[in-house]
Amino acid sequence: MQVVLLERVEKLGIIGDVVDVKPGYARNFLLPQEKALRATKANLERFEREREAIEKLNAERAEKAREEGAHLDGASFVLIRQASESGQLYGSVSTRDIADVASTDAFTVTRGMVDMNTAIKTLGLHKVRLVLHADVDATVTLNIARTEDEAARQASGEDVIIADAEEDRALAEAQAVELAESGVEGEEPTEAKTTDKADADA
Repeated sequence: MQVVLLERVEKLGIIGDVVDVKPGYARNFLLPQEKALRATKANLERFEREREAIEKLNAERAEKAREEGAHLDGASFVLIRQASESGQLYGSVSTRDIADVASTDAFTVTRGMVDMNTAIKTLGLHKVRLVLHADVDATVTLNIARTEDEAARQASGEDVIIADAEEDRALAEAQAVELAESGVEGEEPTEAKTTDKADADA
């Protein structure tokens, strides 16, 4: 299906471009979101008549998104989740979770603004791009941790999974050494054992 774009659409084109798209993409996204019109003769003529007003409206929307979403670029959000010792989440962090945590009373982030192909399934710091408008985006950091303390450690640059693993390994080694030493102390010297056995035989 051919459509004429009413705003820039990533990987597709800019305002006024006539492009071929899949019918489903046009019907379910571009047309209802008013990002495009069917490229009929009447619509193309209408677009040319209204082009200046459309471009002005688009610029105003971009500016509004830039102003209202300025607080988001570079912002960091903490999400507390349950996870295994290896850092794998029991579940995942989806676009809905990100939209919810990034939204404020003044500015609502929708799931459609979150540019993420797959859900996040591990602890750590994750950079996520938000598309606030066709011409405006922001990058936020998600600090996904099991506790607030762990989130603070991650924010300071610590890899908590590696740190915890090293701590567990050091503890295991210390316990092994302690066990070995206590075993040695509890045993009698071999020579003494031999002498005792000889006395008993005699």
